[in-house]
Amino acid sequence: MPADRGFRADVLRAHGARGDQIEELLAYTENAFAAADADGADLPLPDEPFAAAWDGYAARAAEIGVFPALREVLPQLRFPVRAGVSSTDAYRAATLRGESAEDAEGGVEMADPDGLALFLHPTPAGRIPVVAARARADFVALVRAITRKNEPDAIPGSMGACIVGGYNNWDRVARLRRAWEAENPAGGWGSHFRAEIVPRKDLYQDRFILLSRGPYSALPAADLGLDEETWIEKSLTIRLEHECAHYFTRRVLGSMRNSLHDELIADYQGIRAAEGRFRADWLLRFMGVEAFPAYRPGGRLQNYRGQPPLSEAAFRVLQALLKSAAGTLETVDALRPAGPAEPREAGRALRALTGLALEELASPEGAALFREAYRPTARDERIATVSA
Repeated sequence: MPADRGFRADVLRAHGARGDQIEELLAYTENAFAAADADGADLPLPDEPFAAAWDGYAARAAEIGVFPALREVLPQLRFPVRAGVSSTDAYRAATLRGESAEDAEGGVEMADPDGLALFLHPTPAGRIPVVAARARADFVALVRAITRKNEPDAIPGSMGACIVGGYNNWDRVARLRRAWEAENPAGGWGSHFRAEIVPRKDLYQDRFILLSRGPYSALPAADLGLDEETWIEKSLTIRLEHECAHYFTRRVLGSMRNSLHDELIADYQGIRAAEGRFRADWLLRFMGVEAFPAYRPGGRLQNYRGQPPLSEAAFRVLQALLKSAAGTLETVDALRPAGPAEPREAGRALRALTGLALEELASPEGAALFREAYRPTARDERIATVSA
């Protein structure tokens, strides 16, 4: 249930909010997850339909290499990253109508094609495809091709991963067409496509993750007391599990926003996966508030000020909320089993965290509220018994 507005306002006052800042922050911290039917499905969810196609792509990649396999099914990769390419007739025909791109001039160039990996990663919301690039330049090229229509847009150095959503997979459409025409030799695919396929986005739209290597939140290994190789490996895990948390909230709860609440939960999942436990000091350093009440310019928290951006006074209160919420997360993490999270348990923890407003997590009652939300239901226990 949504948190009581009066309770939330009291927590904000306790963290320094005054006057108009309270209403400003109440609007910013409104819990977009609370209205969802978080208990509407057993976890982990079954894979979405696109996973089967990507299993095939991964098998093909094992035979011929990741980049050649992806070029066969992602038409954007058969066009160069170049200003104006998205407005050409050939590009529009390939990406908007699924027509052949075999004659496209050049294609996306990879600096280290052997450094690409393709796999499907398990999450409480089902498996999701992941394309990971070893070279930063290759990650940037993939992001530009897939999400920026092959235009050479600037990609922020702080971006190390992204979820591609609503991707129209023309390879899946072509498979549907071949199967339909085999049963309907008289023709009529066009009308069938418009009437029966287009409304069913699950039949042709994909979601997948583009992932890069590199230090998480652009922090040097020395800042965390780690050697370079160890930090790069941990960064990869944090980044992957962070994006998987976003996938969970999008599929299970219908929301994925550029807000502190979303990022707090996603970083919690990532840090825990990399370290085996949650570390509040890491989260605060990622966000730029490791020396609270001082804020380090360049910390990620400034990326989540909302639209319109929070005022300076409200932003200072947000830093205080983050500090308190991070402490709560470190406390509640001890309630969870140690070691790698089993998907069902990870989903239960995510449901508990997303059900609590940011102010609840930052309150003295935060740990008790999480404990109550995290407690297994009778249905959870029945499922666990059957699984065992």
